Amino acid sequence: MSTPAQTEPKKGLFGRKKKPKDPNKPGWFKQFRQVFAMTRKADPASVWWILLAALAVLVVGLLIGLWLDQVVYLMILAVPLALLAAMIVLGRRAERAAFAQIEGKPGAASAVLQQLRRGWFYDQEPVAAEAGGQVRGMRDLHNAAMVFRAVGKPGVVLIAEGPAGAAKRLTVAETRKVTRVVGDEVPVHTIVVGRGEGQVPLPKVIKTVKKLPRQISNDEALAVQQRLKALVGRNRPPVPAGMDPMRPPRASRRALRGK
Repeated sequence: MSTPAQTEPKKGLFGRKKKPKDPNKPGWFKQFRQVFAMTRKADPASVWWILLAALAVLVVGLLIGLWLDQVVYLMILAVPLALLAAMIVLGRRAERAAFAQIEGKPGAASAVLQQLRRGWFYDQEPVAAEAGGQVRGMRDLHNAAMVFRAVGKPGVVLIAEGPAGAAKRLTVAETRKVTRVVGDEVPVHTIVVGRGEGQVPLPKVIKTVKKLPRQISNDEALAVQQRLKALVGRNRPPVPAGMDPMRPPRASRRALRGK
């Protein structure tokens, strides 16, 4: 009795076997459509700005081509540049739309910290929190003050969100706690997220962090992070265990680059 032949994976060019597609990782074009749809829904005017950026590049290319009597050559160069300009505008508008969706919501500072690059250590869960009352016997996290921590070359950065009074109180207490652990030689910076006086708007948090002066090395930052990690088991904030701060939709940089 003959057994059915096993289906072999298809081969592409040069006899190479094609890798099976991962359903959990959509292609760049699908990611691009998702980013564009999210941006257009949150910011309808972004479509016109994207078209305007591309059209402006094409017009400039056409004018230069007419001036040099090389219209065809200049337009061939202008088309990819127009697409690049449209992608840049889309990326910025998408980032702005993403910030608008999460600003003022609990865990927004944690989502922003994910934009930090190499050389930074941060915790997704808050290192200190103060719930804003109870609703039906449960903590009301929508009105809670939270403090998130990042460690890098500038030292320790504490980012607080929530009601101004509670956020400031938690920041002062957490600063004292960190100073007792790492000593006075490691600087501790504090940022309160908000639109009020002395606060930093959510879209400008990362820029503010990156402008801080570098005062310790990468090895020292790692040592500081390891020492602060020891506090997690002993001093958990009053937040349900395993809390995962809300992760809002973000613009995919890989999709915007076309990769």
